[in-house]
Amino acid sequence: MAKPPADLERARTLARLLDHRLVDPLLGLVLPGVGDLIGSVLGLYLVVVALQRRMSPAIIARMLLNLALDAGFGLVPILGDIADFAFKANDKNLALLTARSPGGGATARDWLVVGGAALLFITVIALVIFGIAALFREF
Repeated sequence: MAKPPADLERARTLARLLDHRLVDPLLGLVLPGVGDLIGSVLGLYLVVVALQRRMSPAIIARMLLNLALDAGFGLVPILGDIADFAFKANDKNLALLTARSPGGGATARDWLVVGGAALLFITVIALVIFGIAALFREF
């Protein structure tokens, strides 16, 4: 049996670390806001691998949406952390990365979906940063 490519192995290891070893939800629990931001940035590695493998823009959009939802859950104290334990965005993104074939022609609509997903992701991250800033202003 052929060994999987190194980039997929690194992606699998990172997803396992973040979701199965509970690093992502624990970061969000211990460092509210900041931990969710760190988890989202680490999760972008799987999106980078998908881009390098020239995956469909629709798949990349779904991956970004998964990360945005994961970061968005972190905005809700306690309940968001519980949801983060169950959602496992990195596992979902790894499944998209390994189950789909690279390539395929992208339509204008595909790129519109990617742009919308990226905008949503940036908006959620900005809200997390805003929430952190507001929290520190209280002190």
